[in-house]
Amino acid sequence: MAYILQQSVNGIPLAALYALLAFAYSVAFAVTRRADITIGALFAFSGQIFALFFFIAWQRYWLVLPLCLAIGAAAAFLYTGLAATVIGRHVLQPLGRSEPHAVIVGGFAVMIVLMEIARLASETRSIWLPPLLKTPVTLLSVDGFAVTLTEMQMLNIALMLGVLALLALWLARASWGRRWKAVRDDPLAAELLGVDSRSVFIEAYVGAALVATFAGLLMTAYYGTMDFGAGLMFGLKVVMLGALGGYASPLKSAAGGAILGFAETLWTAFGPLALRDIVMFSALVYILVMTRREQLAP
Repeated sequence: MAYILQQSVNGIPLAALYALLAFAYSVAFAVTRRADITIGALFAFSGQIFALFFFIAWQRYWLVLPLCLAIGAAAAFLYTGLAATVIGRHVLQPLGRSEPHAVIVGGFAVMIVLMEIARLASETRSIWLPPLLKTPVTLLSVDGFAVTLTEMQMLNIALMLGVLALLALWLARASWGRRWKAVRDDPLAAELLGVDSRSVFIEAYVGAALVATFAGLLMTAYYGTMDFGAGLMFGLKVVMLGALGGYASPLKSAAGGAILGFAETLWTAFGPLALRDIVMFSALVYILVMTRREQLAP
């Protein structure tokens, strides 16, 4: 029983991560209406840039740890924000007006470019951060077994859920949220009412990329590194979760992401690790097929 409780608690950080990424992707997907993996690619890219600039400040200039973290985070937001602006304006927006599958191809091309930029900048080596906030905090004790989370895990959970709550509130109450809903429901009608749908498109995509950057920084600080191939895996996962939740409900996509995070953690604890991703993707495909609704075009 104690082991099950510990594994369930271990699933909370991953559930919070997937929920935040799924929410961000759903906001972008609502206006692009095209499946693309670039949000996951930017998530991984931001973590790699964070680790790279931290390494430069730490190893070459011998700066103090907080300053190194701040430099890495600032560089990650700067480079990822610039990349997202270029991708949204010059790749996704033009391709979105053409063949739907062109966005998928363009997304893979963007992922490869970002992955190669990070790999070459890092000289094809994995950069590791020093352990951060690794002290375990006991949440409860069951039959002498302490159920714990590290300080970094608890900080990640609090920050991710806090940002998710603020984003949901802002999307529901802010004027930009109303413009986003108008473009989501009918871009042409929104244009007739004076809403610049192209600006909303870019703002939604860049905003989603910055949220993914925030998540990438937290996960890189927790795990200590970001793999060069992580963009593909996370990109595919958030696309599946976004499709499951639907473009009309970012919170529903976030709930689906949280469920997937718990499922992955429990499978890692009780099932063969080599089959984890196969099982998770198969389950997502099955759910999508079974819940698919066909609508006749008017």
